[in-house]
Amino acid sequence: MDHRVIVAAFGGNAITRSNERGTVEEQRANVRVMCEEVLPLLLAGHRVVIIHGNGPQVGSLALQVEAGRALGVPDQPFDVLGAMTEGQIGYLIQQTLGNLLTEHLRELPEGDRAWGVAGRPDVISLVTQVLVAADDPAFQHPTKPIGPFYDQITAEALAAEKGWTVVQDSDRGWRRVVPSPQPIEVIEATAIRALIETGAIVVAGGGGGIPVVRQPDGTLRGVEAVIDKDLAAERLASLVGADTLVLLTGVRKVALDYGTPRQRDLASVTIAEAERYLAEGQFPAGSMGPKVKAATRFLANGGKEAIVTAPEALAEALSGNEGTRFVRE
Repeated sequence: MDHRVIVAAFGGNAITRSNERGTVEEQRANVRVMCEEVLPLLLAGHRVVIIHGNGPQVGSLALQVEAGRALGVPDQPFDVLGAMTEGQIGYLIQQTLGNLLTEHLRELPEGDRAWGVAGRPDVISLVTQVLVAADDPAFQHPTKPIGPFYDQITAEALAAEKGWTVVQDSDRGWRRVVPSPQPIEVIEATAIRALIETGAIVVAGGGGGIPVVRQPDGTLRGVEAVIDKDLAAERLASLVGADTLVLLTGVRKVALDYGTPRQRDLASVTIAEAERYLAEGQFPAGSMGPKVKAATRFLANGGKEAIVTAPEALAEALSGNEGTRFVRE
């Protein structure tokens, strides 16, 4: 394989599985699996940026904030909770992947060590801010559920006290919803690109990054919102000049008529075809839609290739033997 700069976006459920409590031990074990899926890319000489989801983790933090309220522990705004999870998950990934690289190098004969006498590459996690527009229409229509479930009386009281928007979430109770604005710019993109050029493996944009707006005086201010991780991954990949954007999900290929007897897996799809399928409703906003949008945007912004596949098929997909590949035409 040719050597590439690859941005690989993993979901938050890759770190805390749906049937788990989210203990540190569980997260470490899952992170190791994730890092083992990245290792073949590094051994092949690619430079990799890892983006991770944070839904389960930030949900747990929100529960802790809720539990601490009765004890007088101050609330934390949602952008700060996002920053906390970027540090938490970034630390687990950088330590685990670093250890995995050290183990691999120790097992190799001296002459076969991929990175020579200097040893393994650095693994660096970066708390990442992502610029959004203060007038993004999403701020007028919050849709992203976050945090714990409440009964209706408690939810409405919190909404009145804190200015939250709350909605009934199916039959499980009431939840807060926040905006999901479009990412415009990754504030630390220049630094990330410089780190890539040194050969470092970078963990960045966790959970879609911390949403910030630029104020009239040029300063940045965090806002309580959630940026879609896959759309943020596209922004980062485009800004750092990545060759390949890989969006990892629970299936090996994108499919039409998913879950029906007419289901058809796609090996490749053009930008025009993807946009037509989106317009037809083939890719819902809550599942495959953002990944397809991110893939087509990356190509439109000059990226060479975008792939959607499952984590366990990552290396195969980069070799052209798995996944759905998005192409310009």
